[in-house]
Amino acid sequence: MNEATTHIAWHPAFIEALRMTFRGYPDALEILPEFQLSKAPLKIDCVIIKKVKEVEISASLALGFKEVNLIEYKSPTDYVSVEDYYKVYGYACLYRAQERISYKDLSLTFIESRYPQKLLGYLAKEKGFTVAETSPGIYTISGADLPIQIVNNRRLARKDYLWLHGLYDKLNRQEVRQITEVINRQEQVSRAEDYFNVLYRANRRIFEEVTKMTSTEFIQQTVAYKKAISEAEAKAEARALAKGRDEVIKLLEQGFTVEEIKKRLK
Repeated sequence: MNEATTHIAWHPAFIEALRMTFRGYPDALEILPEFQLSKAPLKIDCVIIKKVKEVEISASLALGFKEVNLIEYKSPTDYVSVEDYYKVYGYACLYRAQERISYKDLSLTFIESRYPQKLLGYLAKEKGFTVAETSPGIYTISGADLPIQIVNNRRLARKDYLWLHGLYDKLNRQEVRQITEVINRQEQVSRAEDYFNVLYRANRRIFEEVTKMTSTEFIQQTVAYKKAISEAEAKAEARALAKGRDEVIKLLEQGFTVEEIKKRLK
């Protein structure tokens, strides 16, 4: 496993992917990252609040959404274990008790980048739950107190879930080309900064190959990003030689922006 890849902050990119996936429903859905579930320091990766119950969300991922939807995301280097399932299920139960809402108004979604064979097997054989793949990559769990779905984002239909499908550290040329072309076409470069930066760092070689084939605007954006990294490293090394280049790279891999690094190293 690539050591640099394991230190990439994937979760900001995941939140951006969710926002772009559901960008057609700004008035119906509210996406809250790193939501604190209680006064104690218990946080879940994301909560999606369905603000308007009457609005139908056409995306298959949202067919099981209720009023409050807890989302747990695992990066490409991680997976949802049985222990993770119980931990997050416990968070859901705690949230229900604290907010005094019904289980029927609450749903739970796990998202990872692989087929959850062990967990699905456990839920079916040990718990007696019914497991069904209701859409490509979306496994619905029936039999628990609340609706649960486990999602393999790499099995999601790319035409419908480009942003979530792209959260991966082994993208191919076609996937990179499609993502960069759509970002340009929709003029979302600035809005998708966290998303793009994470994918670029996780797939640097293939991005450098593909950007030679994409539009001039995207090449300029890519060059500007790489130039900003170089400038940040140079200024940081000049101001704090003791900290060294490794610390700058570590901060970049953790998801800090150039401006944030400049402030931290002053």
